[in-house]
Order: sequence, then C-alpha cells, then structure tokens
Amino acid sequence: MPMDDSSSVFDFEGRPSASPLVEAVWRTRSLDDGSFMSTAETNWEMVIARYQGELSITLRGPETQAKRAFFHKDTEFFGIVFKHGAFMPRLPVSQLVNEDVTLPAAANGRFWLHRSPWELPTLETVDDFVTRLVQQELLIFDPLVVAVLANRPLDISSRTVQRRFLRATGLTRGTFEQIERAKQATTLLQKGSSIADATLVAGYADQPHLTRSLKRFVGFTPAQIYRADSAG
Repeated sequence: MPMDDSSSVFDFEGRPSASPLVEAVWRTRSLDDGSFMSTAETNWEMVIARYQGELSITLRGPETQAKRAFFHKDTEFFGIVFKHGAFMPRLPVSQLVNEDVTLPAAANGRFWLHRSPWELPTLETVDDFVTRLVQQELLIFDPLVVAVLANRPLDISSRTVQRRFLRATGLTRGTFEQIERAKQATTLLQKGSSIADATLVAGYADQPHLTRSLKRFVGFTPAQIYRADSAG
C-alpha cells in the first residue's frame, strides 16, 4: 500500500474481482519519476510491469516493514492482490515475505509458470486467469485462515493451526495482527481521529507503542500521518 502523495504521479484504475481468491485487481501508469513509501502488507500479489518495452512479472509480499519504492516515468503496472488464505503450493508464500520473485518471460509476451507458458492476465481476463490457476492446482485456498481471522473455534491442535496459517499467509498470526493493527490506526488518523483516539481504538497500550508500530509498518509517525491528512 503506497503512502505519500502518490496521486499526482499515478493514474490508478481498479476493480473487485469475481474470483473468491482475489482481493483486488488494479492497474496504473506512472506520470513521472519518483518514489513512495510502500507500507507493510499481509497480502501477496502478482505485479506485471512494462517500461521502455521491457516486461517483468513479479510475485511480491507480504511485507513486514515499510520501505521506499522507486519508479520511472511511463511505467505501466498491473496487479492482482490475492485474498488471505490463497497461495501457490509450489511457491510457498514464506519465500515471498519481504522479497520479490521474478517469473521468466516467454515468447510472444507470455511468461513461464511451473514449466508452462502463460498468457499475461489483463484487467478484463484476470478472472479466467485465476480460474485456470485453480484448475491446474497452482493456486489453492485454505479456509482455516478465514476461520482464524474470525476467531472461530477449531477442533485441531494449536500447532496445526499455526503451521497451516504460516503456510498459507507466510506470516505468524502475531505479525499478521501487528500489521493489520497498524493499518487500522493509519486509517483512523487519515480520517481525522486524534492520536489518542487512534491509540485506544486500534488497541495499543500507549502512544509510544503506536509510534513505534507505525514507524516500522507505515514508515511515518502518527503525527506525520495526521498532519499530512489535515494538510490535504
């Protein structure tokens, strides 16, 4: 998730997906050279980028800390954000945490995925693309993740729950919840909540804990986020 005022250098378009395994689909083009603060994320995604005729297909995330991301003018991006619990069994999500895995390009604008050439998905064809991944068992879904996040009782051992949650998300539940809490606090501040209220509602012990969390996961202090929103 980008922070900073990136709206002036990106022309975003997105839509929800009909696939139950996809959180969102988006595309954009950079209007200038620049950078933004990429915040921590609990989802992983596939990103296709074109710059000066060069194509790159990347699997990235989740991210456990904020980092600055740089981009060139006139780069086209297309992204598929997968829902919590969806994962590729042959490419563990744990290998994507804080890392980018680049898939090799094939002829005619295709790319290689598990020894087969695939057509590039687009905003219009993404649902069919995901359906094919599922049919070939390259993308599966573990409903346990949804149950864990909803705090539903499970009739299995806690060790099994931890193992399956980590396998499907790449994160421990503790790290997952820390990132989501930071995102909640950021949203509250952006909507005009005071720092004290954001601390309380997001469940932080005190404001210093909130500050440390946001600096790690968002890249800014609560005051910086609040001031930026007020200025906008």
